[in-house]
Amino acid sequence: MFILYYLLIYPISILPFRALYLFSDLLYLVVYRGIGYRRKVVYDNLKNSFPDRSQDEIKDLERKFYSHLCDIIMESFKSFTISREQAHERIKYTNTELLAEIFAEGKDVILVGGHYGNWELFAITLADKMDHVPLALYAPLSNKFFNEKIKYSRSRFGLKLVSVGDAKILMDKIGSATKHALIFGSDQAPRKSQKAYWMNFLNQETGVQYGVEKWAREKNIPVVQGNIYKRSRGYYEVVYQLITKDPSTMAEGQITYQSTKILEKIINHQPEYWLWSHKRWKHPRPEGEVLHA
Repeated sequence: MFILYYLLIYPISILPFRALYLFSDLLYLVVYRGIGYRRKVVYDNLKNSFPDRSQDEIKDLERKFYSHLCDIIMESFKSFTISREQAHERIKYTNTELLAEIFAEGKDVILVGGHYGNWELFAITLADKMDHVPLALYAPLSNKFFNEKIKYSRSRFGLKLVSVGDAKILMDKIGSATKHALIFGSDQAPRKSQKAYWMNFLNQETGVQYGVEKWAREKNIPVVQGNIYKRSRGYYEVVYQLITKDPSTMAEGQITYQSTKILEKIINHQPEYWLWSHKRWKHPRPEGEVLHA
């Protein structure tokens, strides 16, 4: 990875955006037309999620997804060297007063979202747009060199990263004098050992990770959804949306349900910007688990 980084990734990252997207177009030909990276996974996910769409419509969505995926890869390369000013030129934040209001009330906050739009650009810029100190769990990579590069890229403008193995560190910070924003991606498939909330999502029985719900209810932390929209090539907008300021008043499962349904609505509007290459539905609903309407 050392050689790959300094011979390929770093040289690409210092290119201007116009050149970056030429590389993205070439990468699309390789990834989609050439090696067909996870094409069966992507096609099956799209077909099962949109059963009413024709095969031509599914193939069109597939092509658009791979084009976006290649943009995300190149934009992620850029994040290693992008300046703070360049990053903020590429992403706009809307409804930040919602977080400011929660901060003024002396409360921590949970930010939840999905792998939609450009979550990496969101990660490196969000600290400048809030009073809370942002904390995010991450799964360390097996390659130590690249793991450190990814950590540096994501955290150099203020985001604090905590390994999933040290999740207790986050819990210990809740309620301290410093107010924190805990960042969760909620659309990854739960492990078989994890508690899941089963519901219909994109026309399929889906297990949703229960971490946001668990932490919000145990500590009564307000929950805000961060929706990332792609406005044009290379430009994004984050729109914050309140789920609840008082989880203690919510029925069990409602935080998870509402957040997932918001993401579903966004995906249905522009499906190509979600991460369809992820094996989201690899585990079936276990016998005895309730499917919520």
